[in-house]
Amino acid sequence: MDFPIELPPGYLAKAAALKISPEDITEQFIRGSGAGGQKINKTSSAVLLKHLPSGTEVRCQKYREQSKNRLSAYKLLILKIEDTVKGKASDRAKKIFKLIKQKRRRSKKAQQKVLEAKKIRGVVKEGRKKVKDYP
Repeated sequence: MDFPIELPPGYLAKAAALKISPEDITEQFIRGSGAGGQKINKTSSAVLLKHLPSGTEVRCQKYREQSKNRLSAYKLLILKIEDTVKGKASDRAKKIFKLIKQKRRRSKKAQQKVLEAKKIRGVVKEGRKKVKDYP
């Protein structure tokens, strides 16, 4: 299974596990859009990849060089197919879940801090009350 571009070993392993073959992928080099003026209008540096069996499409225009966009598009395509095939068991979904869980934990800790500060503030205010004189 030889891809038309040199992919890192981790992505090659994922592609092999997901049974993604280079023959199933169509490549198009298209003109980019957005800011950039004459340069962006003249060169076809954006890459459009389509995985025919799944119908997944990826368009990449991160970099000015076509080769970098091509590599990035292949990586993105493999990750996107992994997300659709594995769902919550994919690596990206696990990372996202872990981050959400960490943030949820942080918010509980932050809430505890706020409650502690309120208690301390209440004690300080209680100490300021005037003492009633008893005859």
